[in-house]
Amino acid sequence: MLKRAMNGADDVEIERRERCFQGFYQLDRVELKHRLFSGQMGPRICRELFVRPDAVCVLPYDPQTDSVVLVEQFRIGALDKSAEPWLLEIVAGLIDTDEMLEDVARREAIEEANLELHELIPVTSYYPSPGGSDERVYLYVGRCSTEGVGGVFGVPEEGEDIRVHVWPLEDALAAVQNGRIDNAASIIALQWLALNKQQIRADWLAL
Repeated sequence: MLKRAMNGADDVEIERRERCFQGFYQLDRVELKHRLFSGQMGPRICRELFVRPDAVCVLPYDPQTDSVVLVEQFRIGALDKSAEPWLLEIVAGLIDTDEMLEDVARREAIEEANLELHELIPVTSYYPSPGGSDERVYLYVGRCSTEGVGGVFGVPEEGEDIRVHVWPLEDALAAVQNGRIDNAASIIALQWLALNKQQIRADWLAL
């Protein structure tokens, strides 16, 4: 009969870890054993681990107009598998300092969209690709005003060229359904907002 392995100190044995590459990101090769669901220790396995800072993503939402702010930019990861590697996304940035999570969200909204965020609601945090990366994403929805929002922003020194869009929430959800929006953070945030919009809009309109 199988039993669930406990998450104890002796459930994973790291035999070797070496750094294969160090640039803006890091790649490690890890040799390890881990306990099986049978309770026995499994065989040695070797895995490459993509080591990168955690990220904060935020979906700006205007309750007055029932609209969201999306950003469009070139993404190298979509180059080989998309006809157009310019993706529609929500505001996002890496946590590469000792900033608080909400401070990262507010800073990135200004840098990427020239947008001021007010209240922030934490949605969830998750591993986008735990089979090969240690990155964790912290996801928020933030209140904003979309009046006068639009243009091209970003930090040129970081190679950013970001076009800002204001879309009715209904149109953004349709873009999720038809595949125009096809990245995890945006899909999760938009679907969460669709499920919780009635309460959030009521609360924010009362402010």
